[in-house]
Amino acid sequence: MGSISKKCVGLIFGGKSNEHFVSITSAQAIFRALNSKQNKKFFNLKTFYISREGKWFSHERSILILKNKLNIKEFELEETYKPKNLIEILNVKEIDVWFPILHGFNGEDGTIQGLLKFTQKPFISSGILGSAICMDKITSKLLFANLKIPQVNYLPLQNYDPNNTNELQNIIKKVNAKLNFPLFIKPSNSGSSLGISKINNIKELPIALKKAWEIDKRIIIEEGLNVRELECGIIGKNNLHPSEVGEVECKSEWYDYESKYELENKLTIPALIDKNIRDQIQTFAIEGCKALNVEVFARVDFFLEKGTNKIYLNEINTIPGFTDKSMFPLLWKPLGLDIDQLVAKLINIVIES
Repeated sequence: MGSISKKCVGLIFGGKSNEHFVSITSAQAIFRALNSKQNKKFFNLKTFYISREGKWFSHERSILILKNKLNIKEFELEETYKPKNLIEILNVKEIDVWFPILHGFNGEDGTIQGLLKFTQKPFISSGILGSAICMDKITSKLLFANLKIPQVNYLPLQNYDPNNTNELQNIIKKVNAKLNFPLFIKPSNSGSSLGISKINNIKELPIALKKAWEIDKRIIIEEGLNVRELECGIIGKNNLHPSEVGEVECKSEWYDYESKYELENKLTIPALIDKNIRDQIQTFAIEGCKALNVEVFARVDFFLEKGTNKIYLNEINTIPGFTDKSMFPLLWKPLGLDIDQLVAKLINIVIES
């Protein structure tokens, strides 16, 4: 019997993003999965760390971070190491499939997808268009509205100018006319709830807008309803398949950055909901992903309004977290896929398509 021909996976992590450390933690989980007893038979791994300054590092250096052999601050400040040319570092010939686990800017917005497309090797992510659309909340909401996919009431702000007092007064008038408090003020392009504020009255709006503007000039204002937060994963290329539906119950007032990564929230998988609601959420997850050209893997977030059981699609995350607290890998366990099997399945989806 001949030896198994292993596939080489190029794992890219870190990044010049406000979710840099989340990416590292996700990459460490994928690194462990690819080094499981079963996966080691089929896959080799090359790792590529991108610093917070945007410098790329070779596999020999990057692997030390995933093995917790180096302190990141000391690692990046070392003067003895000089990064090589990007093309030399990537060593495209060795790679069979790329796995960019870059959250937020430059990772989920189509940037890394465009770079990897030039290598002519498959990558585990949606393409340029789907990634860019989902990263921008305003664009994705406008497309959902056109498809009659239910969403909470919202007000988009294009290129907000915090120094224009007339613009602020017009926004205040629109908010009072269209939306009900409480409200969530969000950067149109961001992740992990960074730059988001919850406000309970109009006086709090200017500070919340400034906080969001520091991340993105495009801002979206949404009504805050009394809801349960439900999430559903999808995987697939030509045919998308939904995961189980899970629920997040936050220890904080809402699902902000701290509650996502620092607090022990209650995750219930499967969510305690009627089968009809579960079916609708899974259907909306697939419809939403198809509409926005999302493929390979994603996590779709929903609101379920208490009292009415109305379902609202919140957003699609095209590179969801793979940390030990991340919902996406946990959603597949009831369907018989642990994280080792899930990582292998994602690799095979893009290699075989």
